[in-house]
Amino acid sequence: MQVQSYLLFLNNQSLKKLIKTQLYCAKEDYMESESHLDRYDRKILEIIQTDASLSNQDIADQIGLSASPCSRRIKSLEDRGYIQRRITVVNPKSVNLNLTAILNIRMDKHTPERFENFEQRVAMLPEVIECLLVTGQDADYQLKVVVPDMDEYHNVLLKNITTIEGVDGVHSSFLLRQIINHKALPLKYI
Repeated sequence: MQVQSYLLFLNNQSLKKLIKTQLYCAKEDYMESESHLDRYDRKILEIIQTDASLSNQDIADQIGLSASPCSRRIKSLEDRGYIQRRITVVNPKSVNLNLTAILNIRMDKHTPERFENFEQRVAMLPEVIECLLVTGQDADYQLKVVVPDMDEYHNVLLKNITTIEGVDGVHSSFLLRQIINHKALPLKYI
C-alpha cells in the first residue's frame, strides 16, 4: 500500500524515468546472460526453424510479445550464435535436380594439408550441398551431391571429385526416396 501511495505522488516525468530505468536494467540482465534461453527465446527458435519468412510482427504475435522486444531477442539470438542464417529451401525437382547421391570418400593420407585441400575443392562445387568429415567406417568424408541425372553425376565424379589430390576411393549410393527431411533441430536439450 505504501508503494502505491508513493507512486501516486511522483510526477509523470519521474514515473517514466523509473519505469524506463527498470526496463533498461531488465534488458541488460537479459543481454548479459549469454547462455540463458527463456521460454520466449525457445519459442522464437521453434517458430523460425519452421518458417523463417515470417515477419517480426508475426513472430511477436505468436509468442505474446510486442514487436520491439521480439526484434531485440532475435538479434540477440543471432549475435550469440543460436541463429546462424535464414534460408529458403528449394524443391530440388522443381529446379531439375532429380538425382541425389551420397558419396563416401576415402583419402590416401590423413594429413591436415590433404584434408584442407579436399575441403577447399569440394566447397567450390555447387553440386555438393553437404560435406561431412566422418569416422567409424571405411571413409573419411561423406558428400551429398545433387545433379539432374546420371550423366551429370558421372561428369561431376570424374572431372571434379576423383581428380582432387588425395582421393583414394569413392563409394556412391543413390537416394531412392527421402523418408524424413527435418530441418528443425530438437530444442529439448537446451
